[in-house]
Amino acid sequence: MAIEKVGVYRKYHGKVPTDKTGKKLPKEFWLKKRPFRWAARWYGSDGKRYSKSFKTRKEAELYANKQQSQVEEGRTDTPASISFYQFASEHETIMRHQVARGTLREQVRALRMFMEHVGKHIPLKNITPKHAEAFIAARLNSGVKIATANKDIRTLRRIFNLAIEPRGYMAAKSNPFRKIRQRKISVKPVRYVKPEEFKALYDATTDLWWRTFLAVAYTSAARTGELINMMWTDIDFEMNRIRIVCKEAEGNLRGWEPKDHEGRVLPVPAEVIQLLADLQATSAEGCPYAFIPAWRWENIKRAQKAGTWNDDQALLNNLNKRFHTLRRHAGVAKCTMHDFRRSCITNWARVLPIHVVQQLAGHSKIETTRLYYLAVEESDLERARKVQEKILRTDQTDPLLTHSPKNEGFSC
Repeated sequence: MAIEKVGVYRKYHGKVPTDKTGKKLPKEFWLKKRPFRWAARWYGSDGKRYSKSFKTRKEAELYANKQQSQVEEGRTDTPASISFYQFASEHETIMRHQVARGTLREQVRALRMFMEHVGKHIPLKNITPKHAEAFIAARLNSGVKIATANKDIRTLRRIFNLAIEPRGYMAAKSNPFRKIRQRKISVKPVRYVKPEEFKALYDATTDLWWRTFLAVAYTSAARTGELINMMWTDIDFEMNRIRIVCKEAEGNLRGWEPKDHEGRVLPVPAEVIQLLADLQATSAEGCPYAFIPAWRWENIKRAQKAGTWNDDQALLNNLNKRFHTLRRHAGVAKCTMHDFRRSCITNWARVLPIHVVQQLAGHSKIETTRLYYLAVEESDLERARKVQEKILRTDQTDPLLTHSPKNEGFSC
């Protein structure tokens, strides 16, 4: 019998479509290029996934609704008994290829910490909101930042939702983190890296690699991880664009996905494309990555051949440390590489519609763009002041500005 929600999904079949070069396309491009049927899917109380295939979506939805009505009427099996440790181990295995590596690492970290708090052998269905509240209180008492504790709440809430649906290990509305509120936190002002600060950083080094990396980061709003995983094939030298796309593991190449799981195209100035062309001319032959130096690429290949390479390792080491050394040498106030991204997004927002900025930034929610990435500069405040000053000092005969007869301006 099904446990909780019965979902309807596309079930693709046949060969995976490829692009003109024969490279397999990411799943988001399959819709019009790969045949599929519709399937109703659910998890039974034994933890196994079941499905039934249909030719049309309507047929699948009718079947799913019938199954769902039985669930809502209470005709379901009792959730299977499973320990927290068993669930955590299963979750790590199931999600390995469903979410980005960074996301999975964060989920495993949160599960292990919570497991240390409640014990590994506790039955999953016996974990209560009281356990969740005590865990978050302990995290805050340990000195972690509120933002970190809030992230733990979001992560564990998501994981326990999966324990309910679709895995069926817990009853509906039994998520222990369902009603745990995130602590309020004041949002810090966005650190805006001014053009003159960027120029100071750029001029502080003669190293072509650093100049190119800084220029691409400041003008494309690409995340640091996206730049490190960028390949030469992702750069359109004719159209002055770079592509942020998923990478499949093949040979020496590791699999990788951007944070939003979807590709996007970013425009960059012609001067930046020229820097990339110059860097490519000096790069090691055979290295597909734009920002992986020859010596590092050789080290990675040797480690892969010896079986000592871990795909969770960073492709580049000590990047932040090296950046801060350069920043101090340039005499630039404290900032991070991620502040380059925020600054680029702020620059875009001054001339582009906010929904376009959201797409270029790769944000799934426009609220993220507004809240965390748009800096208010001193010049913005000054312009706002002058707008009001102009209104108060002018003869306000415009009916849109006043309903009063003509006056001689503002006076105290």
